[in-house]
Amino acid sequence: MATQLRLSHATGMRKRKAPEANRSRILAAAIAEFAACGFKGASMDAIAARTSTTRALINYYFASKERLYLAVLVHVYAEIREAERLLDLDHLLPEEAIRRIVEFTYSYYVEHEYFVRLVVAENQAKGRHMKRFPVLRTVNRPIVDLLGTVIARGQADGTFRADVDPIDVHMSIAALGMFNVTNQYTFGAIFQRAMGAKGDAPGRRRQVADIILSWLKSESVCQSQ
Repeated sequence: MATQLRLSHATGMRKRKAPEANRSRILAAAIAEFAACGFKGASMDAIAARTSTTRALINYYFASKERLYLAVLVHVYAEIREAERLLDLDHLLPEEAIRRIVEFTYSYYVEHEYFVRLVVAENQAKGRHMKRFPVLRTVNRPIVDLLGTVIARGQADGTFRADVDPIDVHMSIAALGMFNVTNQYTFGAIFQRAMGAKGDAPGRRRQVADIILSWLKSESVCQSQ
């Protein structure tokens, strides 16, 4: 009897875990498909084929293609925001903390090209889906708060300028970091320079951090240097 109960309990545990495992597999396949084809070009049949499942099962978990796409966007943005949260910046001087954020972001884009491709695809769609789902603004707020905290510390000790908006800083970091991924083929073909993961990522990463820090530094700090 005890053996039967243990077997029954184990079977129950497997059954409870199966839905979450199925959902994760579908989500991973959807990330790859939407990153490659965008929302319009992505095929639910292709996502089903990637997971050896059916469109009906995908709809069971996510209700529709648009809801699946939303889940993909929330997931990939939550991933990078969580990684940023773990950077452990409190013990660093403001300048060092900003450099860590910039270099982390640059490396993240290189190592997670699917994230950059999804951002590009949603921009090509004019942000239509993001506008419909305000939850994505909430998911992305932590990076602005993180930058704001570091910048405020730098302003308090005189390292950074007073007229700095954390959103502007985030915009500049993203722009300079994403270019290496989004334009790697065109820029590389024109100027015969390897980019993306094949390029001089460490050197370019340092350069981008230097650019951001040069912009952030107060006039007194710049003059003393």
